[in-house]
Amino acid sequence: MIERASVGLGLRREMLDEFCSAIPKEIDFFEIAPENWMTLGGKYGKQLRSLTEQKPFVCHGLSLSIGSPSPLDIEFVTNIKKFLDEHGIEQYSEHLSYCSGTGHMYDLMPIPFTEEAVRHVVNRVKQVEDIIERPLILENVSFYTAPGAQMSELEFVNAVLEEADCKLLLDVNNIYVNSVNHNYDASHFLNAMPTERIAYLHIAGHYQEAEDIIVDTHGADIVSPVWQLLEECYRQHGVYPTLLERDFNIPKTEVLLNEVNEIHHYQANRLRDKSRRA
Repeated sequence: MIERASVGLGLRREMLDEFCSAIPKEIDFFEIAPENWMTLGGKYGKQLRSLTEQKPFVCHGLSLSIGSPSPLDIEFVTNIKKFLDEHGIEQYSEHLSYCSGTGHMYDLMPIPFTEEAVRHVVNRVKQVEDIIERPLILENVSFYTAPGAQMSELEFVNAVLEEADCKLLLDVNNIYVNSVNHNYDASHFLNAMPTERIAYLHIAGHYQEAEDIIVDTHGADIVSPVWQLLEECYRQHGVYPTLLERDFNIPKTEVLLNEVNEIHHYQANRLRDKSRRA
């Protein structure tokens, strides 16, 4: 069970040797993409098992393609279920997007913001949940164009969460990225997210391509406005487990722990302030 005041790290294969020797005390839980791990056996499989027996894990998928017009890949979802069961992982999240047509790909495409798309996603969420026998958690995603939009991103996300009755993986960096790229108020979007549906949080760095264009890379340090938005998130919604994403340009663990500890700092400050007012 992941405590609400806790900080996690995305686990990469190159981290296995180090963490199987000793997991830094600052890391409370790990997140993995099941697609990258569920076919592994041998040494990697044993190392993963060693870690899932020591720390809580969550799974954050890459290729479920919940918004795809193609039929749901039942075999793929069944394999996800087996992997979750094998390692005792209860939380499985995915992107509120799609990434498949004639096959799986890792590019996350925006779902049209329409009522029809809401109904389509809701039906597929129910299908997935029936197979995995767990709630499906959906993440607000970064996007760069909104083809065929008939409603705002905010309206779309809230409609899907409400009608599917599912939980939210709230990505703070994605809110900031979209607010710059699509010229909306990040605080307004953040505050309009349903507190009761939040399962956990993501925070990450990005690439500033131009003054009004940000690319969501997970390959850089977290910038000040995103830290400020995280602080605002804790203040508005409360403290939730928070996962540091770093997928590229990954520094040594001691450097990553600087940002892990910064998240701990923000969580502790919020809990302390809340205690003082109680």
